[in-house]
Amino acid sequence: MKKRILVVLLIGFLLVCLSCGTSKSMHHQPKISDYDTILPIVKKQSDSVFSSGNNFFLKNKQGLWELYVEGDAYQIGLNSGALTDSLLKKQERIFFSKIKDIVPSKFKQNILRNFLKWYNRKLYLNVPEEYQTEIYGVSQYTSHDYDAIASQYLRNLYLHAAHDIGHALQDLALVGCSSFAAWGEKSEDGNLILGRNFDFYVNDAFAKDKIVAFIKPKTGHPFMMVTWPGMIGAVSGMNQEGLTVTINAGKSKIPLIAKTPISILTRQILQYATNIDQAIAIAKKTTVFVSESIMVGSANDNKAVLIEVSPNKFGVYEVPNNNQLICSNHFQSEALKDDNRNKKQILNSHSKYRYDRMLELFEETPKINPEKASEILRNKEGLENIKLGYGNEKSLNQLMAHHGIIFKPEEKLVWISANPYQLGEFVCYDLNKIFKNREQTDTIVSLSESKLNISKDPFLSTTEFKNYQKFRIEDHEIDVYLKNKSTISTEFIQEYQSLNPDYWIVYYKVGLYFYQKKEYALAQKHFQKALTKEITTLPEKQKVEKYIKKIKSKLR
Repeated sequence: MKKRILVVLLIGFLLVCLSCGTSKSMHHQPKISDYDTILPIVKKQSDSVFSSGNNFFLKNKQGLWELYVEGDAYQIGLNSGALTDSLLKKQERIFFSKIKDIVPSKFKQNILRNFLKWYNRKLYLNVPEEYQTEIYGVSQYTSHDYDAIASQYLRNLYLHAAHDIGHALQDLALVGCSSFAAWGEKSEDGNLILGRNFDFYVNDAFAKDKIVAFIKPKTGHPFMMVTWPGMIGAVSGMNQEGLTVTINAGKSKIPLIAKTPISILTRQILQYATNIDQAIAIAKKTTVFVSESIMVGSANDNKAVLIEVSPNKFGVYEVPNNNQLICSNHFQSEALKDDNRNKKQILNSHSKYRYDRMLELFEETPKINPEKASEILRNKEGLENIKLGYGNEKSLNQLMAHHGIIFKPEEKLVWISANPYQLGEFVCYDLNKIFKNREQTDTIVSLSESKLNISKDPFLSTTEFKNYQKFRIEDHEIDVYLKNKSTISTEFIQEYQSLNPDYWIVYYKVGLYFYQKKEYALAQKHFQKALTKEITTLPEKQKVEKYIKKIKSKLR
């Protein structure tokens, strides 16, 4: 895989050297002359409350940032950028520092920079002008510290394709999102209800300042979405018509050029669709460059479907004669389910396991309501309630989610999890009150409906959770020890394994340590212990088995 990535990077670099069509894209800017270009004046009311006209940005008591913006595309961009200013710069710093961690070599960073210019050379032709304008508005408030990478606008445009590019290049390192929907007899009141975990992890700092954005555009429907500073695409959201979108990554081949980012497609659906047919029509006319399942729920249809897209195929999956829909990270439609990459994904990844676990929990839960949905999203056990160890990607709750979210489209209610992960309080919002019956007032207060909030997970108060937090620190430390081939004390090993004793990785990494030290009998003991646990993927299990086979050969 690494060789494939290097080949692609090299090709990109060479093509840049040949000036192959990047010049036009590098100088492109959206036309803003037809928009209101008055710059917002932000009033700081406190360290956590900012306003500009009718627009505002505040941090609620659960730690969620609430952003309300309205107007044309440029004004929405400008106000979003101006109000989130310091967080926007902070998020950019976090993201690019992560890139430096992954690619520490300045030479390779330069290759990557040129590759991105080449790879994104047609991006501006595939992002609607309206959204380029909004991105341009936001970008006016980004930092100049990274202008060597690209201009403020182009950099922000590129970041909207980052999820898709990372998805395509990493190939196996998919984000493991889980989502479900229930309606009719499966829902407590018969109305549609949806839940999903967005397991997109950059680092803890990236997920710290999540934003619940309420956007009232000049064209299309008012809508809400969960996002982060600078991001105008939608990964989870619902509009005033009760139409919801969430995305689950699927298996992709490496494309040769960026087209429409998935989050821009879902933003279009959110802003302009009122029912499932309209969402399908928007998706059909959009050319994407990675594969994705888009779960669309609709109050007008009182059901949900999966729109499955790839660079060359398009499918819609609708459950026949059923009132529930489950989605993890493999495809189910006729158009994509028999794709070879999808079959390998089912065999080699943890997608099918999480899918089966959701089915199991649905069978145990006759009627889904918001509280039951939160319990499913927070579930940490495996099939038949076996212990997986905390942080295992086979779990629905991998203890890494950017957010969990629950929708009740008919009632226009949505619940978003506060930090950490999906363990914090699920904070409720009523779109009818926010967009339809909003009272104009000079006092800026949280838009949440606190009486409808779902309590934080009791797991947060347990010794197991404290141990898990400590385990994460020690897990990073053992990675450093292994990289530097340092000596690890027996006391450290014992504590490390005791902090998360059901997780296979604590035995695997200790096995690796003793293997490095050529203490093969001890290595074999820990590798065999790892095999008694639920290993996350088939390739990882095969890796452990391979070490045991090699050790047996050495011990003969």
